[in-house]
Amino acid sequence: MGFKAILLEGEDGNITAGVKDVDESALPDGDVTVDVAYSDINYKDGLILKGMARLVRNYPHIPGIDLAGTVSASDNPDYLPGDKVVLTGWGLGERHWGGYGQKARVKGDWLVKLPEGMTELQAMAIGTAGFTSMISVMAMEHNGLRKDGGPVLVTGATGGVGSVAVAILGALGYEVAASTGKESEHDFLKSLGATEVVGRLEASGKPLEKALWNGCVDTVGGETLSTAFAQCNLHTSIAVLGNAGGNELNTTVLPCLLRGVSLLGIDSVMYPVEPRKEAWRRLATELPAEKLEALTEVIPLAAAMEAGEKILAGGMRGRTVIDVNA
Repeated sequence: MGFKAILLEGEDGNITAGVKDVDESALPDGDVTVDVAYSDINYKDGLILKGMARLVRNYPHIPGIDLAGTVSASDNPDYLPGDKVVLTGWGLGERHWGGYGQKARVKGDWLVKLPEGMTELQAMAIGTAGFTSMISVMAMEHNGLRKDGGPVLVTGATGGVGSVAVAILGALGYEVAASTGKESEHDFLKSLGATEVVGRLEASGKPLEKALWNGCVDTVGGETLSTAFAQCNLHTSIAVLGNAGGNELNTTVLPCLLRGVSLLGIDSVMYPVEPRKEAWRRLATELPAEKLEALTEVIPLAAAMEAGEKILAGGMRGRTVIDVNA
């Protein structure tokens, strides 16, 4: 029995991608089979679709690091046919065939049952990007994030992670300073919950600058992170979760020593199961559905390759969901 999927074929760095019919017998090992309804586009998906960064080592391969759908068969006692589930992380779409197909076979330990009131479409409008935003906020709250400490900075605010972070923080009652170089997107960011919009951070080279921020969700890395680090207020934290601006971090220990600023590394791929469930529960109750809808576009499966190129070029706003059955 066959199903439709995007299949990557070739050698690493010389990859062809196309929508193909795949036999269900080719699915990898796993104890749960899912009829996939939706996937999405993340920056990592863009890299994988182009055969970049050696994220995939074995071909042919079905990409897609996220999926949401309905269990169709299960040898796992925690899941029954008919259960609605979401999967992000755990190497899906990298080491294991992913969500860009109408069927997936996965390990039940990777799945989370959809929280009450959340649809499969909403789950993929959130996806890895929104999940990462939520666990970033959770980490900052654990580190003492306060609502009366002034604006929380979100860098790369029009991207998938940044836009959801703006919406979450705004809905929770924090002041939000959204950073972007796109002047045309100021109204969009304010509609999501930003109280102010600032331009891209300009590096001064100083180890400490004027204290401006009550913490930061940084999706950019590089000089942007270095500058945000130097501008954070006393006893605040920065959730570090992106490197679109580079892997280098040119800074000093002075923000740590003189202001008590903490850098919090955020890993959403191997995030533990129980707090993972809590993050999805909070996303279902604390992220306003109308704001999620406002930042989401839905495209058919065949449009995923073009969307992957767009996200790599920095031309994507908000979240893009893939309807794998369209």
